[in-house]
Amino acid sequence: MGTEVDVAVIGGGIVGLGIAWEAIRRGHTVTVVDPAPGTGATHAAAGMIAPASELHYREEHLLRLTLDSASRYPEFLDSLAWAGMDSGYRKTGTIVLAFDGADRRALADLQEVQTLNSLSVEQVSLRQVRRSEPMIGPAVTAAFLAAEDHQVDPRRLAAALLKAVTSMGQLVSARASGIERTGDRVTGVVLESGEVLTAGVTIVANGLAAADLTGLPCRLPLRPVYGDILRLRVPAALRPLLTHTVRGLVRGSAVYVVPRDDGTVVVGATMREDGSSAVSAGGVYQLLRDAQQLIPAVAELELEEVLCRARPGTPDNAPLLGAVPDVEGLSIATGFFRHGVLLTPAAASACVDLLEGKPAPLGLERYRPNRFEEGQSCAK
Repeated sequence: MGTEVDVAVIGGGIVGLGIAWEAIRRGHTVTVVDPAPGTGATHAAAGMIAPASELHYREEHLLRLTLDSASRYPEFLDSLAWAGMDSGYRKTGTIVLAFDGADRRALADLQEVQTLNSLSVEQVSLRQVRRSEPMIGPAVTAAFLAAEDHQVDPRRLAAALLKAVTSMGQLVSARASGIERTGDRVTGVVLESGEVLTAGVTIVANGLAAADLTGLPCRLPLRPVYGDILRLRVPAALRPLLTHTVRGLVRGSAVYVVPRDDGTVVVGATMREDGSSAVSAGGVYQLLRDAQQLIPAVAELELEEVLCRARPGTPDNAPLLGAVPDVEGLSIATGFFRHGVLLTPAAASACVDLLEGKPAPLGLERYRPNRFEEGQSCAK
């Protein structure tokens, strides 16, 4: 192609589009390379901006990053207001439910960890929670409120970002096959056609496909974690089914029900690493069964959509984010696993800070893309 831009972003999911928009609004020329933007994991994501209820044991190191990103969301969304597209941002909070005694103890233990990390999660009475969410069923034994855990509609947000990026930047509807390198400097993106898009900085943000790019200076140890996701339509007589996002444990299995403004709810999500991208009948059954235990009216909803998507996991379930040591003109932003939507504003800010030569955000070193190759230089 021969046209040079300041930034080439490989990947048009919500992370890639978020990075592209952040670069554009800071004055850089940007091209996004993706044959089908927003149709991968973004299309299936529930969109929970939930640092507190997403906290997992042994992943406390992610909390600084998730809290930082959640705090950036209002301004990030405000920057898209001119596009005139609603992102589905809702600040109604998240209710976390326990089904049986063991689930109650597990959530109480988790609350202790959340409290130790200064997260606002409080146990609330079932009477209190049913006043705000009368559809919660009689079998629930305990409830916790994470008032600062919000949500966004990833499909709407991706559409708004795509409109913004294509209005002020460029989209190349093609698949990237690799990166172009001259010695220790990355100079652009190689397309499947063999054409090269030259760029001052290339940012790899195409999820699982990142590991297949040729020319990478280091291994990206990504693995697909498949999840079955359901979208159900709420009949008019049952609306609103919920006003809060509801998460829960049902006999040790996690389930969530996320209400949307369009009269649907998203139910998810299973996690499996069996190599199959097909929808699992067992997974669909488990989700409907567990969601119905918490909210019996789920049985009366219309099953509108069943999806399976793969999320990019890493050996430590933390992202590969930042510049690659010993290589100029390249940053990586992939491996976000369950947190792609949540971490989009922070990832976008970090990547653009790096391309502008600003100091790396505090703690970003922990997520360096070559951390699984300790003692080795990434340059080849």
